[in-house]
Amino acid sequence: MSKANKKQSRLIFRSVVLLLLAAAIIFSIVSKDKVKVLSVGDKAPNFELVDLDGNVQRLSDYKGEGVFLNFWGTWCPPCKREMPDMEEQYNAFKEKGVHVLSINSGESNLKVETFRDQYGLTFPIVIDKAKDIRDLYNIQPLPTTFLIDKDGRIKKIIITEMTRDEIISYMESIQP
Repeated sequence: MSKANKKQSRLIFRSVVLLLLAAAIIFSIVSKDKVKVLSVGDKAPNFELVDLDGNVQRLSDYKGEGVFLNFWGTWCPPCKREMPDMEEQYNAFKEKGVHVLSINSGESNLKVETFRDQYGLTFPIVIDKAKDIRDLYNIQPLPTTFLIDKDGRIKKIIITEMTRDEIISYMESIQP
């Protein structure tokens, strides 16, 4: 094989490899799942999970009422600090049409039940074992809380620890 033929073969080979790489990059960009980022004003996506007491919890069951939707973990220090205040305000607001629905991010029943008992929590707690709801709501940091109004619309998204006074104010803001 002559020197010119070798150069031409290498050029063809490199061109084919470059085209394949470009095609792979374009394919990965185009085929990427389009994740909808939830914003204030959006309809909160419905979900169905079973709580620690064996009851099915659906967001849609709370239509006409305010929902304080809290994502958390037992290992999360800010979650631990805000839970007693959430429990206190849950008891103060549940008769006023505001409900706490708590979603643990994929931990074992034993860990979550032990945490619930340790903190004396009485609001519904569900465990998102497959983390599907966490992904649906695009949860990054824990704790994250969605304030959902009586029409099922997201009124506010809180991605930090809340104080007692903030929890009261937030619950008042979604009271029907």
